[in-house]
Amino acid sequence: MTSNREIHLASRPQGWPTEDTFRLVETEVPTPGPGQIVVRNQYMSVDPYMRGRMNDVKSYVPPFALDAVLDGAAIGEVVASEAADIAVGTTVLHGLGWREYALLDAAAARPVDPTIAPVSAYLSVLGMIGLTAYAGLLEVAAMKPGETVFVSAAAGAVGSLVGQIAKLKGAGRVIGSAGSPAKVERLRALGFDAAFDYHDGVRESLRAAAPDGVDVYFDNVGGDHLEAAISAMNLHGRAAICGMISQYNATEPSAAPRNLALVIGKRLTLRGFLVNDHNDVRAAFVRDVSGWLRDGTLSYDETIVDGIENAPSAFLGLLRGDNLGKMLVRV
Repeated sequence: MTSNREIHLASRPQGWPTEDTFRLVETEVPTPGPGQIVVRNQYMSVDPYMRGRMNDVKSYVPPFALDAVLDGAAIGEVVASEAADIAVGTTVLHGLGWREYALLDAAAARPVDPTIAPVSAYLSVLGMIGLTAYAGLLEVAAMKPGETVFVSAAAGAVGSLVGQIAKLKGAGRVIGSAGSPAKVERLRALGFDAAFDYHDGVRESLRAAAPDGVDVYFDNVGGDHLEAAISAMNLHGRAAICGMISQYNATEPSAAPRNLALVIGKRLTLRGFLVNDHNDVRAAFVRDVSGWLRDGTLSYDETIVDGIENAPSAFLGLLRGDNLGKMLVRV
């Protein structure tokens, strides 16, 4: 193969991105230099944080460059190598998605065992997504057995794992919000004690599902969900703030939460976090999650879109909430 297709950022969106935000570009398959490898990507990840990188603003990661290929987590097979420690045929995890073939330094790739699980799992339950759920719930929010846990966007990649891990670690009651009746039913099948469609009203639905209050809130949404959680939280409740997808495409600041004063009287802790700050628990995460997968007590969902040319559609679908579990592109 000499042709390599990749997705470039064609313009910076104002509000919601569209298909015109992206451009499909054909290039040549790169040739590795000393210490480098070429990976034929098999799967790539699309994630909510990528929306922020499309804006030219300072953040915890640099913005995407205009008229240049995007990047993100991907997994694939090494097809050319000038690195002594990574052979052709090795399956590796790396950070250069949004393209069919990736050229990178061998040090930037992490070999994985494709026999343990489907390779796509390294972009979901065994990857950054899984560690985010595990560390956010157990380290950031410090959930204790017997507590009541509320998870927003609970049918998504992170949220669906948070709810299951909470039950496996002894939570007394786990509640999830989702965006459709089908997703609510999926949450119940995953073992959530209660689930509701947020279109029916977050505050009222949460109050009915958690009459004795909430001890831990795992926030993927922000806005009205965070406001409702603050109202429902018990004394010394903790919120792990993972994402605020309700605000990523907003052109005006969100009005909610309007009840932040309750943080004082309830002595609440609202703590934002990034998964890379918690690599110290990776070994425990891999041990626990691998065991749960082996014995069938942990399930995970993937929504897979085929073709690099459809990566923009997959990303837009993610922002709309079209996915069940992790949204991936099979390159």
